[in-house]
Amino acid sequence: MIVDSYRFLPRSFRPFYEGRGPFRGEEEPVWAPFTKRLADSRIALLSSAGIYLKASQPSFDLDAERARPEWGDPTWREIPASFEPGDVDVAHLHLSHDDMLTDPEIALPARAMAGLVEAGVVGGSTSAHVTVMGYQDRRLTDWKEKTSVEIVGFLRGQEADGLVLAPA
Repeated sequence: MIVDSYRFLPRSFRPFYEGRGPFRGEEEPVWAPFTKRLADSRIALLSSAGIYLKASQPSFDLDAERARPEWGDPTWREIPASFEPGDVDVAHLHLSHDDMLTDPEIALPARAMAGLVEAGVVGGSTSAHVTVMGYQDRRLTDWKEKTSVEIVGFLRGQEADGLVLAPA
């Protein structure tokens, strides 16, 4: 049996891992150089674990994903950096909810970030972080046209200098 480790990667990632280079039209990097010192920077976290505040936010749409397995809810949630583990729940079909709920730090390491700030490694943390459902439609149309624009606007409002992806 052959296991395709790349099967669920976004389309633009596969060529890099397979050694073929980027697809035509996707030659430009999707990141920007980080020129500021980390100790002088305000950093936000982005988790792809589908974490949400159970008392005040809707769950990510698992019913629609069950009906269309190639689709992932393209919305996002704002999670306060000071959240308590009991404040959150997880909506994601591709990972263990029990693990995430036992220790949300494994998917959204806000306390670890606070420790880095306290130690002076990072200049500061944003007051809120971002969570999404990591498994997405391979075309990423909603992400390109709406989700990423909204998240970038939110991060600019938080005066974030950088973003650390905490993949689930």
